[in-house]
Amino acid sequence: MRARACSHFSVLLSPTPRGARLARLLAVEWMRDHEVPYGVTETATQVVAELATNAATHGRVAGRSFRLALLSQPDVLRIEVTDTRGEDLPSLQAPCPEGDSGRGLLLVEALADRWGVGLGPVPRKTVWAELDLPRP
Repeated sequence: MRARACSHFSVLLSPTPRGARLARLLAVEWMRDHEVPYGVTETATQVVAELATNAATHGRVAGRSFRLALLSQPDVLRIEVTDTRGEDLPSLQAPCPEGDSGRGLLLVEALADRWGVGLGPVPRKTVWAELDLPRP
């Protein structure tokens, strides 16, 4: 099964809703090609969608792309989204009940086994999430 070998995918995308959508679509295809288990693929797709949307919305700097990276190791799938707004760190916040946004990181927190933020090199930050892969 190829998902158990270490494999990597990385792509630069425009910080727009279209770029965020393309990140999700490319991630799904890559996970299918690398035989990531279905349940993990579904969860990872939602995490990619949230992190890419955040990069396109909150990490957007005109003329600068964001990067989606996926790394499949024998027992973990790591998702990384890097943007160029290192000074604007994400944090969990209680969403406004009447609002229709502000729940992305709450979803990532609920879906991922681990997540966090790494800084650098300046001006970048990388928001990452890890999903444990089931043992064969």
